[in-house]
Amino acid sequence: MATLDITGEQFASTIEGNDIVLVDFWAEWCGPCKQFGPTYSAVSEKHSDVLFTKVDTEAEQQLAAEAGITSIPTLMAFREKVLVFSQPGALNAQQLEQVVDAVKALDMDEVHAHVARSQAEAAAAASSQPAGPQDGTQIPDL
Repeated sequence: MATLDITGEQFASTIEGNDIVLVDFWAEWCGPCKQFGPTYSAVSEKHSDVLFTKVDTEAEQQLAAEAGITSIPTLMAFREKVLVFSQPGALNAQQLEQVVDAVKALDMDEVHAHVARSQAEAAAAASSQPAGPQDGTQIPDL
């Protein structure tokens, strides 16, 4: 399958509507991005069960900011709507194949259980914060 250019408006529905999605954040002026592009495209042809997408960080600056992109190219992999891989830098074909194989091999029951535990721990930590001013103001002892 060829790569698909997506926009910020399409990002969430693309992740939600597909089992495995790889996202290449890139820009036209980026030398390493230009090197990685043909590799990404070639590997995409070998994996019809994976959606390979590209986001132009120049055209989609808000999406890039929301995704925390600070270096390009950055590759992200989502499986069952969960971000399971994120790494800046251009990969060679063998490295990209390893990422794809690793994402396919994930035990998603285990991943979802880990996500649920992390969310529960974060909620518990947030609820155990003392009530009171959130601006650092000290409450005097009465």
